[in-house]
Amino acid sequence: MRVPILLVVLLVALAWALDRALPPPMARFENAAREVTARDGRLLSVRPAPGGVWRLRTTPDDVPPHLLALLIAAEDRRFHHHPGVDPLALARAAGQWARAGRVISGGSTLSMQAARLLEPRPRNLTSKAIEIARAIQLEWRYGKRGVLEIWLTLAPQGGNLEGLRAGALAWFGRPVSSLDAAEAALLVALARRPEALRPDRHPEAARRARDAVLLARAPDIASPAEIALAGPVPARRLPLPRHAPHAAREGIATLDLDLQRAMEALAREALARLPERVSLALMVTDLRTRETRALVGGDWMNPARAGALDLTRAVRSPGSTLKPLIYALAFEAGVVTPETVMEDLPRRFGDYAPENFDRAFQGRLRIADALRQSLNQPAVALLNEIGPLRLASVMKAAGSPPRLPPGAEPALPLALGGVGVTLREMMALYAMLGDGGGGLIEPRAANLASAILVQGFPGGGPAGIAWKTGTSWGGRDAWAMGMDQRHVVGIWVGRPDGTPMPNATGARLALPLLAQAFERLPPAPRAPFAQRPLTAGAAPPTDGLRLLFPPPRATLPEAGRVVLRAAGGQRPLTFLVDGTPLSTDPARREVSWTPPGPGFYRITVLDAEGAAARTELRVR
Repeated sequence: MRVPILLVVLLVALAWALDRALPPPMARFENAAREVTARDGRLLSVRPAPGGVWRLRTTPDDVPPHLLALLIAAEDRRFHHHPGVDPLALARAAGQWARAGRVISGGSTLSMQAARLLEPRPRNLTSKAIEIARAIQLEWRYGKRGVLEIWLTLAPQGGNLEGLRAGALAWFGRPVSSLDAAEAALLVALARRPEALRPDRHPEAARRARDAVLLARAPDIASPAEIALAGPVPARRLPLPRHAPHAAREGIATLDLDLQRAMEALAREALARLPERVSLALMVTDLRTRETRALVGGDWMNPARAGALDLTRAVRSPGSTLKPLIYALAFEAGVVTPETVMEDLPRRFGDYAPENFDRAFQGRLRIADALRQSLNQPAVALLNEIGPLRLASVMKAAGSPPRLPPGAEPALPLALGGVGVTLREMMALYAMLGDGGGGLIEPRAANLASAILVQGFPGGGPAGIAWKTGTSWGGRDAWAMGMDQRHVVGIWVGRPDGTPMPNATGARLALPLLAQAFERLPPAPRAPFAQRPLTAGAAPPTDGLRLLFPPPRATLPEAGRVVLRAAGGQRPLTFLVDGTPLSTDPARREVSWTPPGPGFYRITVLDAEGAAARTELRVR
């Protein structure tokens, strides 16, 4: 008894050694196509495996039970009862070959087919012997389930299609799990002779092969009458999913498949109307989670529009789209309120003299109206009050660090687009603004700025959307940013190379797309700003005069130049230190002063109507 036991041990040891020395060649199985799924698990995009093969990993859990039943009935009835090789099938095949003088059936099990799919070889006796050895090895290593996974993943489906998931998508446009018996039978049949049975080229041969597979399992799967009603085979091959190709390169897994399809359709329609070499980028973001729900990075693979580039990452000038952020910061600082009246008149800020887009000025108007009308001079004046550094710091904290020329510091041109940003960064800024400031701006101030922007679309569209457009110098960039209670949507239109677009504006090119994008989203309207009505013929109300700097009981560590700053009141303003007037520009609300030394100083500001605001300042 000891000799047989020893022999078994030696044989097992030899098999183990051979298995380790000659492992199965799994490279083809492991080099599957790259798949990106949507947030609900549905397939969003596929990139082919090396060599351009659409090889999708397929497990037994991916396919319906009737497909496995058809496969085993047609290819290997004793699959669950042999160790990888079926001696009865081999004997039958050998007998048929001896009688006919040619191969009638190969006697291959699914395990032997899996071995051949892993390592294709010429069809001869040597290859058959290798397949037998590999089949036993595969079953030893991976079991029945592993063998099925190899077969289901590598089974040819015609052309450069491999795997039954790829076959189902290409021939039926649906996941393999949703196929009925006749559809499943066609995929099983295709694996036998993928080119001779391609349904788009040989429909009658494909139909006969499909029906033969069904008949092999007819009592359990389908009756002959049902087989007769199975219908025609597919007439053409469908493309595999390639949605959101720019996002798929990153593996973004938060996209909404249905919304992505809708936004891609919107972008295709818009691109067909845009001039040559003009492209667009579009994003939809969840306001609360900041997750991307849809992304169109450009006209995919259109070289005339630099389609391979993800234009949501392109650094561009934002035009006027930063203005709402400036107003929110001004509300937070107490510089103005939405009802504050200021003058939109020509004004210089040192060497900087901004003009409005139409080169006209509106005179006296409310702050809320200045934001809605996107006037330049009021935005620059407010940025001058809060300081460009404050705006730049909030942008950086929100994930949108301002890109300035080398060595440059944040300055007043930021208000009108003198900075580089991307669409993705603008989405982050508007999400922060629409979500109560995101902890970076006081919620009241952020909500006021957002509510002011809630207005109807010029050409019609959904209500309750806060939106803002922007146009960079020379019409190089046309922007439209919008938000409701649940989503932020951003549109950029321009030439990827940055050349001008004559007569292009955000209102003309991007805003209509923004309205159409929100029409494709579930309604979640924002409440508009409730502006107080004005009495007919009366002047708008003004805010009371107050000192912004120095604040009450301020202390400076040492003497140095100080900018005294006021808000409200009627200009011209007069600044006094200990009763002595300081020279000032009548149009300005600030004045520079250098304390002569340490001590206490009384700061006063008077307006044209005699109103006064006072505080004390200590210099150490």
